[in-house]
Amino acid sequence: MDNFARCLAFTLGSEGGFTNNPADPGNWTGGHVGAGELRGTNFGISAAAYPQLDIANLTAAVAGDIYRRDYWAPLQGDALPLPVALTAFDAAVNAGLRRSVLWLQQAAGVPADGVLGAQTLAAIKAANALALAREALTRRMDFYASLPGWTSFGLGWSRRVIALAGEISV
Repeated sequence: MDNFARCLAFTLGSEGGFTNNPADPGNWTGGHVGAGELRGTNFGISAAAYPQLDIANLTAAVAGDIYRRDYWAPLQGDALPLPVALTAFDAAVNAGLRRSVLWLQQAAGVPADGVLGAQTLAAIKAANALALAREALTRRMDFYASLPGWTSFGLGWSRRVIALAGEISV
């Protein structure tokens, strides 16, 4: 299994199928609870990020194509060691590309601007991949704990990050 397929399998498993929770801002086309139309999330593809997409009828194959184009390619996933690629890809899907790169940069000790450039890639390649991925996960948990939705979604976010920590360690 190539790295993208492995990363996609974890993320799709974590995201699951169609949900339409009105308390989740990602389920709304306007990106905020009550803003726009409640269209849901499917395979992690949200109405907030893709307001014109027919979320309820999305297939896993189409979701995979979107993830490769809009998340994996900008993260330069093929250039990252697997623990880092898995951590960064899942974070990008769940919290956004810029935030995912910020956590990698903070973990790698380089200036954090949210742009995955040559300096960040060099620092990632020079680092211990597992240690860097774990530090990025720690920063992710710290961020989630600060969100107002923590009381509603924190348990699920925690389970996901713990499962990811186990996945990167194998």
